[in-house]
Amino acid sequence: MALVKINPVSARVRWDRSHNRPATIRIGERQLTVTTVQAVRDEVAAFRPELGPRVTYLLGTDAGDASLVFDARRRRWYVEALDQAA
Repeated sequence: MALVKINPVSARVRWDRSHNRPATIRIGERQLTVTTVQAVRDEVAAFRPELGPRVTYLLGTDAGDASLVFDARRRRWYVEALDQAA
């Protein structure tokens, strides 16, 4: 399926230190378990300093693909896109 852009939704992320990747993503009452990391896009050089760096993770979850963003300036995680099936 294809990722569908959504309004960024604040998320809580549990990090798996042994694999150095997100383990679970909680969006409200939903919890998604991360199964694969498909790509990591470090966008530090793409943003002006006042906007802050972002890192985007394209992930496979138990409910479909997701795009997870860490906004370093705000120190927050956001989900920006979800698979239609999720």
